[in-house]
Amino acid sequence: MSHRGAAFGALRAHGRAAPHRVLRRDCAAGEPGAADAESVSAQDDPPGDLARDVVLELVAAATMAPSKHNSQPWRFRFDPDSQTIGLYADPERMLRVSDPAGRGLHLACGAALFNLRLAAAVAGRHPVVRLAPDPGQPLLIAAVRLAGPCQPQQQEIELHAAIAERRTNRSPFSPRPVPPGVRAELAEAAQIEGAVLHFPDRQEASRLLRLAQDAERDLLADPAYRAELAQWAGGARDREGIPDEVAGPRDPEHATPVRDFTPARPRPVGYAWFEEEPQLAVLSTLGDARTDWLRAGQAMQRAWLTATLRGVAVAPITQPLETGDAWQVRDPRSGIEYPQMLLRLGYGLPVPHAPRRPVSDVLDNPLPDG
Repeated sequence: MSHRGAAFGALRAHGRAAPHRVLRRDCAAGEPGAADAESVSAQDDPPGDLARDVVLELVAAATMAPSKHNSQPWRFRFDPDSQTIGLYADPERMLRVSDPAGRGLHLACGAALFNLRLAAAVAGRHPVVRLAPDPGQPLLIAAVRLAGPCQPQQQEIELHAAIAERRTNRSPFSPRPVPPGVRAELAEAAQIEGAVLHFPDRQEASRLLRLAQDAERDLLADPAYRAELAQWAGGARDREGIPDEVAGPRDPEHATPVRDFTPARPRPVGYAWFEEEPQLAVLSTLGDARTDWLRAGQAMQRAWLTATLRGVAVAPITQPLETGDAWQVRDPRSGIEYPQMLLRLGYGLPVPHAPRRPVSDVLDNPLPDG
């Protein structure tokens, strides 16, 4: 049985604790090059308690991560004794119709985890990450112990600065191709985090876009999906969800390569002509377990922030992965891989940032002043 067909409550069944890993000495580098816990040296001990404002800044950076429908399905808890930030899934913000297994939730939390790692590194702390550390707590996504000290690399500083600049751009892109060199950078970014980023050719991209159109048509035929969409999208929103100003226009003549967030409206928010041949990237992992989803989320965020630094706009296309035909997203030529995300890439005009909840809403144990 596929993990994607399982209910979120089944996380306990396949939420094995990952080995305790210590990130490489370039501070925020991920698990693929990590050393074993037994190799931890004295310099990994925390240099002292973090100031309250620093903890709040780390959590704020994490909350800037993308999430499906901007549902922000995370909570955080700071343990001052161990200097550890726990990242938890928030089941109340799970999209039970379009994401019943919680795969999208884990991708979002993985992206938040990557932001948290970067913020910790820039704050001079060495982030020691454990994925799904406690099978008895299936909502505990990851634990990040703020060891240290560490000296962030220039790339980490730049990626951290891109967190606030990153956007989901659902507007039309120009026909300008993303250069091979930039594509190589994005693929390398995904590889660092243990994932694979493919760039389908024109024929394969056309097939994937047709899959997206067919999947969205099937989804919109489900009243439960339409009700879920109405809960999270449309209108004026200042804390969560997809407000009108970031929902994106519709193409008046051709299929729009962007989700229709307000299908019940007689007219869309706006009209615009989209690029005729959207450029796509497929993010995949070698496995399809809970920890693979988390690694995919970190890989997606590293690649997305890298794209932001290079001026490349990004928009996810997840509809084909939300139906029983998700297996069709896999390119037969790519080997045994599990597609986790489709990304539309290109060059577009600036767009507003989606709203975010304040840190006080997501940090369960705010620190006292002082």
